[in-house]
Amino acid sequence: MFTGIVTDIGEVRDVTRQGDLRARIGTSYEMGSVDLGASIACDGVCLTVVAKGDDWFDVDISAETVEKTNIAESNWAPGKRINLEPALRVGDELGGHIVSGHVDGVAEIIAMTDEGASTRVTLRAPEALARFIAPKGSVALNGTSLTVNKVEGAEFGINFIPHTKEATTWGDAAVGDAVNLEIDTLARYVARLAEVA
Repeated sequence: MFTGIVTDIGEVRDVTRQGDLRARIGTSYEMGSVDLGASIACDGVCLTVVAKGDDWFDVDISAETVEKTNIAESNWAPGKRINLEPALRVGDELGGHIVSGHVDGVAEIIAMTDEGASTRVTLRAPEALARFIAPKGSVALNGTSLTVNKVEGAEFGINFIPHTKEATTWGDAAVGDAVNLEIDTLARYVARLAEVA
């Protein structure tokens, strides 16, 4: 489990195909304290550390994960910056919301407007996921816990304050970008209960 509070911006150093994809991610994390087998959310995708060095770790990415996320569309290639968050530990502050790292689908940025120092971003969700997104609800976008401002059909709006743009990769965002979307787990269960009631 994660909180959606990004704690490092990593950089893809290498991607190779070894059956699955293997990516090497550069990081400022103290890798001596990260175990092999640990989970790290990479742009919101829960991935397992399979090798590590002083300032890097490797992850294997299955074809299923590539298909369900923006990894292919956002071109995970050397130099690509990605949001990182290690798994939540007992006693850690839950500053965002409960995030599983299991991406539900890919949303698209369709508009961006600066409002003072903040940026208002409009995204289009896949139709099947749009019903789970509600004003003032939470979503995880590229691993970042965010509050939804408004919803109109499959389109929804997020506001990025300067701190979020500096502490994450959201300062690099552009119209047309494909974004990993994880809906709020609570919204999923409420919708399921309504179906069976």
